[in-house]
Amino acid sequence: MHTIGEIGKRFGISRSTLLYYDSIGLLSPSGRSAGNYRLYTEAEVRRMERINTFRNIGLSLDSIKELLQSDESSPSAILGRRLQSIGQEIGRLRRQQQIILKLLGTTHEPSLYGVMTKERWVKILSAAGLDEDGMQKWHAEFERSAPEAHQDFLESLGIEAREITLIREYSRAAGSYSTPPLETGRAGNKVPTKNRQRAARKSATGCAEEPRAAASPD
Repeated sequence: MHTIGEIGKRFGISRSTLLYYDSIGLLSPSGRSAGNYRLYTEAEVRRMERINTFRNIGLSLDSIKELLQSDESSPSAILGRRLQSIGQEIGRLRRQQQIILKLLGTTHEPSLYGVMTKERWVKILSAAGLDEDGMQKWHAEFERSAPEAHQDFLESLGIEAREITLIREYSRAAGSYSTPPLETGRAGNKVPTKNRQRAARKSATGCAEEPRAAASPD
């Protein structure tokens, strides 16, 4: 059996917090000492461990109580909502981050603040030995294997929504598993326009297309 002081010290919470948990039925000790002090069993300690885990991921006490009362198949809905909420919050913070960088201007290097930008990422890939074709394959494989994560990664680089769309369309086309329906080809197939392909290629690799040599006169 464990006293309220021992539980508080173990989990880094105050006595008043444990008393509140008891009052709302979240964690109620089942034992009492000879002096009528609260005592917690090992099962209640394990319950507190779960409460602590759920609090650390930002769940409300109401959600935690619902989770602890639910059967094993139910928690996914609550955790899924929390994961979605975290994703939205991350997106909001990223947008704020990019706005701040723009306000700071070119006098402040993003790397000083631990911020990854598209330009820095392209330089890293280049330094790792990836040429333009290698970068295209990297994006194509990322899009093929984890499209939502690809979208999230591109957003984290501060790339505008329209440019992200171009990169992903070109990545799908380069991966040869889903050609974006942008223009009708000769055989009636939907293919990306050449101008859009060039724009997407440039966005995905950070490189402009090689200029064509001028035709020599006859």
